Parts: sequence; C-alpha cells; structure tokens
Amino acid sequence: MEVILSTLINGLSLGGIYAMIALGYTMVYGIAKMLNFAHGDVIMIGGYLIYVFMATNNPLLAILLAVVGCVILGVTIEKIAYKPLRGASPLAVLITAIGVSYLLQSIAQIIFGSATKMVTVYEFGAIKLLGATVQISALVTLGVTVVVMLVLTLFVKYTRLGRAMIAVSEDKAAAQLMGINVNGIITVTFAIGSALAALAGLFYLLKAPSVSTTMGSMPGIKAFTAAVIGGIGSIPGAMLGGILLGVVESISYKITAIAPYTDAIEFSILIIILLVRPTGFLGKKRREKV
Repeated sequence: MEVILSTLINGLSLGGIYAMIALGYTMVYGIAKMLNFAHGDVIMIGGYLIYVFMATNNPLLAILLAVVGCVILGVTIEKIAYKPLRGASPLAVLITAIGVSYLLQSIAQIIFGSATKMVTVYEFGAIKLLGATVQISALVTLGVTVVVMLVLTLFVKYTRLGRAMIAVSEDKAAAQLMGINVNGIITVTFAIGSALAALAGLFYLLKAPSVSTTMGSMPGIKAFTAAVIGGIGSIPGAMLGGILLGVVESISYKITAIAPYTDAIEFSILIIILLVRPTGFLGKKRREKV
C-alpha cells in the first residue's frame, strides 16, 4: 500500500511538471496556431537563471528573477523569430522553432559549459502519509499546478484579456476587425507560457537538483505529448494529459520488466489515443476555412 501511494504521488508530481509545460504549449498553439518547440529550452534557461541567481542566497528572489528573465526571453523570441513569420507556412514556423531551440542550447553551452550544474533551491524534506514517505516538494508541485490551471481557466473565461485571447484563437481576422490587437495578444500569450516554463524549471530542479543544456529537451517533448493527449488548445486537457503521462511513467519505472521501455510506452499511448480520438480527450473539432 505504501509503495502504491508513494508511486502515485510521485507520478502526480511528475505529471504536474509535464502539465505546467503543456499549459505553455497549449496556450501558444491555441492562440497563435504554432508549435513552439523551443518551449522546452526556455525551461532549461529558467533552470540556469535560478542557478545564477541562487548566488543571492534568497530562493524566492532567484525564482522571481528567473520568471522575469524567461518572460523577457519568451517575448524577445516571439518578436524576433516568430512575428516576422506571421502568415507564413506552418512548416517555416516549425523549422524556425527548431532552430531557436538549438540556438538556445548552444548559447547556454557557450556561457555555462557542457558540464551539469548542481542546484539546490530549497530542502522541503519529507512527511509520512498513510505510512508512505512522501516528498513535500512533490505535494507543492502538484498543488501549485492545480492552482495555476484554475487561475488560467478563470482568467481566460472571465477577464477582458482572456476573452480577447479566445477571440484571437477562433478567428484572427475577425478579432482584428473588432479592434483587438492580435499581435499584442500573441505576445502576452508567449509571456504567460514562458513564465509557466520558468515554474516548470523550478519544479524540475526540486525533483532532480541539476541543470544541463539538454535539461528541457525530453520534458518538453513529453509535455507536448501530454498536450496532444489532453487536447491541444485545452487548458484542462493539458492538465489531464500531463497527469496521465506522469502517473504512467512513475508506474512503469517501478516495474522492472518494462522500466527500460517507459518512453516507448508513453509515446505508444499517444498513438493509440490519436487513433481513437484524434483531437485528444478534451480537444474540440474545428472547421477549417477554405
């Protein structure tokens, strides 16, 4: 029982990290209709910023500065790399996103080197829960992720800016005719997504206290998988997909016979779900204008 509970909570915590990253993916895709494959590397930059600012010996200040740094980075990437491609083919945007991803990794390697850096943000310790030893950081990760998802959902549904985001996601041309600043909305979306990436980097460091230039690559791919499983463009869907993937991964690693094939199992789930429900669990079918 203790092992099952511990595995489940670890899976929920890992799923929370994937969900946090997936929220950034799903917001950018839902509004800008582009797949920002550099999103995982913004997580990596967030990790390095926390590493640098931990020199202040103030974890809260280091986290805040890392979030601000990632927001500035995300907005800069959108302005320089993606905005000029507004209206370009999806393939051109995709290739640009991959190029930005490798650029960020190369810049990080030039500045910090290829060696892994150890980062201890804060020691939360552990507690006993129904006989199982549970890391408090895992509970914090899960709790913050749920709160962020609820806040984003309420923000999108009930604020003027959120409703403008919905309008842009439905029809950019019509939204522009209604006086909505489409470019501004997309910039705000990138800012929110980058802030979420910084938080994901923080939770990743709480789980595994080290940062490297490839830190965001696999979590980014898995979070994208989670977003697609849940229904890309859906905020609750990103949460659902992330949690599902995290629990599956945690359980798979506990079973010795299938542990080496964990990644294959996760991506197989994606294929199966897309075959059964191409829009994901909570995704909606959209009519494409011809």
